[in-house]
Amino acid sequence: MKPEKIQIKTDYIQLGQFLKLANIVDSGGSVKYFLNDYAVFVNGDQDQRRGKKLYPGDIIEVEEVGQFQIVKE
Repeated sequence: MKPEKIQIKTDYIQLGQFLKLANIVDSGGSVKYFLNDYAVFVNGDQDQRRGKKLYPGDIIEVEEVGQFQIVKE
């Protein structure tokens, strides 16, 4: 399965911002609760930090949601 591509204009995006951009959560306030309830993997390693920096080429896998890849616009 090919990951869905999520485009960013900046050099990186934080995990919390990514979850909003990918329409996985509705608001920044719900990010913390989402990360408590669902496993998120960045390049195969589990990471639940909202401030984790994601760079173009990174693969993010969200439990029960899908797989995404960061690409620079």
